Amino acid sequence: MRGVKRVVSVLITLLVMVGVLAFVLENQQSVALSFLGWTAPQAPISIFMTLALLVGMIVGPLVGLAFRLNRSPRSKRLAP
Repeated sequence: MRGVKRVVSVLITLLVMVGVLAFVLENQQSVALSFLGWTAPQAPISIFMTLALLVGMIVGPLVGLAFRLNRSPRSKRLAP
């Protein structure tokens, strides 16, 4: 059973990697982003999208953790 999980895990990882590679190869148009007066140098749109994905993957769990930590003391105070 352990071997099957490992094979499935490797296959899913390979599929994700192929998907990311296809996305990068299909989105080679150069763009320059501007945000709050800061302008990024021109780069392929796939770079900006990948960076946005990575930032979201980091910030999302941190926000969830903050809400979980914030909620636990209140539930202890409200319990009789």
